[in-house]
Amino acid sequence: MGRSEWSRNAVNKRARTEATQEANKRLKLETGDEKIPIYATRFSKEEIEADARKPKKKVAVMLGYAGSGYKGLQINSDEKTIEGDLFKAFVTAGAISKANADDPKKSSFVRCARTDRGVHAAGNIISLKMIVEDPNIVQKINEHLPPQIRVWGFEQAKGSFSSYQLCDSRIYEYLIPTYCFLPPHPQSFLGKELVDLANEADDLAGYEERQKEVSGFWAETEEKLVKPFLDTLEPEIFTEVHKVLYNEPPMMLDTQPVVEPILRNQVMSKSTETSTDVPATAGVCNTAASDLEPANKSGATSSRHDSSIGLDGEGVARGTNATETDQRPPLSPLEDALKQLKNIIVAAKKAYRIPSTRLARVQAVLNNYLGTHNFHNYTIAKLPHDPSAKRVIKSFTAGPEPVLINNTEWLSLKVHGQSFMMHQIRKMVTMAAYIVRCGCPEERIKDSYEHEKYTIPKAPSLGLLLERPVFDTYNRDIAREKEWSEIERGRISFEKFEKEVEEFKQREIYGRIFREEETNDT
Repeated sequence: MGRSEWSRNAVNKRARTEATQEANKRLKLETGDEKIPIYATRFSKEEIEADARKPKKKVAVMLGYAGSGYKGLQINSDEKTIEGDLFKAFVTAGAISKANADDPKKSSFVRCARTDRGVHAAGNIISLKMIVEDPNIVQKINEHLPPQIRVWGFEQAKGSFSSYQLCDSRIYEYLIPTYCFLPPHPQSFLGKELVDLANEADDLAGYEERQKEVSGFWAETEEKLVKPFLDTLEPEIFTEVHKVLYNEPPMMLDTQPVVEPILRNQVMSKSTETSTDVPATAGVCNTAASDLEPANKSGATSSRHDSSIGLDGEGVARGTNATETDQRPPLSPLEDALKQLKNIIVAAKKAYRIPSTRLARVQAVLNNYLGTHNFHNYTIAKLPHDPSAKRVIKSFTAGPEPVLINNTEWLSLKVHGQSFMMHQIRKMVTMAAYIVRCGCPEERIKDSYEHEKYTIPKAPSLGLLLERPVFDTYNRDIAREKEWSEIERGRISFEKFEKEVEEFKQREIYGRIFREEETNDT
């Protein structure tokens, strides 16, 4: 056989591979060796043959969801995910045929932006080949979805459309309580360490100036709330509370700070990377026993660890749910006193209202993220010389007016970027909060773009949501195409669903964030 004849009769390798994979799947299913994914719906051969073939079109499906209770967006054969529930709803509603009901790849299922476990989205896009002849298909899909997942609508797209490849940029929002920007107590380990570092850098005056608007918070809290409570304690309980907090003999209240312990906690080290979430009330929002040193170049660690309690709510004073309470013995007088003290401090932090000068500093710090930078320190498993660590941040803004929910003040941080790496936004929020909270120079963020390794914890996923992806380039192409094409293709935009999206955000996302923070002190 000559070369020309061979090329004319070349085997379709893709079709051959797909046929082989399908045959192997059937064999495993028949022998019981294959585990069916939790998102898949298996139909018999007779049911598939009886299902009339219907035309499919490439579409961009617009949806929103609250990520609580799910293991992220991306479909997984063993875990409950947003895409898993969405795929099953498409099949049940008839938007995906029975022949394709066992594998999303058969429908060219592609997400625009992946979100991690617990992360929400007011607007996201999934592209796929979908049966759209039923005018009520969106309503039918939503009937098979839980209230925390909604399909807003869809637009017919080009056959080659990929929601991931053609997305220009993405806009995320992070909601953070303003008390996360409070400084550590002056007598805490971190508070003292910051003063020492400022002295070493000959920048004590600058440090004090950066903390000027919040310098009196802890003294006022101590005078108005903590001292009156301590005065009510029995002498022996007061002595034990003092030992737990300070690990030293008690002194006169008018000469000894009483709000925070001298921390016996591990200072954040550059040399150890962590991929775990910042625990509840720890990290950026914690102002006591979990005080961590901001990401720095010292690499110093402390072996001192507080195994009992901090006034942030860690240890024996931490709140428990009803089930745990029923199983535990009654609190001792010491534990009860510590719990009350913890509640006093938490209430004081939640009553904090960020001044305009502090808010302006938050924005000034966020401005250091703008542009193209090497964000290798803001994700996992990225080396400094990896080109993919370079990302473009178009804007990062703090809302001009914080909102007050359940006596807690919240600040909206919105970041617009071309694309983001795993955990990048949550680590950026943490770094910015540390810079403001600890009175560090803003240039510390620019230092983190260099090759040196920084360890930056993740802010809790609860406050993060994808607001919407942006498809400006694609929409411009569609507008030009309408001048000569008869095919109706709509712009990919959430504008027409603005009212429904806003109601969903308030009910399912914002409401969920505020409730969970109030319940779990996240």
